[in-house]
Amino acid sequence: MPLITAANLDAGDDFYEALLRAHQGLDVEASHAFNARLVLLLANHIGRQDVLLEALAAAARANPVSIDAPTPGDASPRGQA
Repeated sequence: MPLITAANLDAGDDFYEALLRAHQGLDVEASHAFNARLVLLLANHIGRQDVLLEALAAAARANPVSIDAPTPGDASPRGQA
């Protein structure tokens, strides 16, 4: 079974809102821990190593992060005043 990358949720906006609500009131550490538990639960549900590895690769390609890139709200690149 290949990884499904096209929209495939019955109610994607509703899930996104529920995900945001689940993070309300959490500090950064608790939010990261919640995400890790959610990922592991969903990975267990998928249960296919090949699909999970494909998902990891797709996620890495989708939003590469550069440490030199400015973050939203920054007026200048990191490390520069």
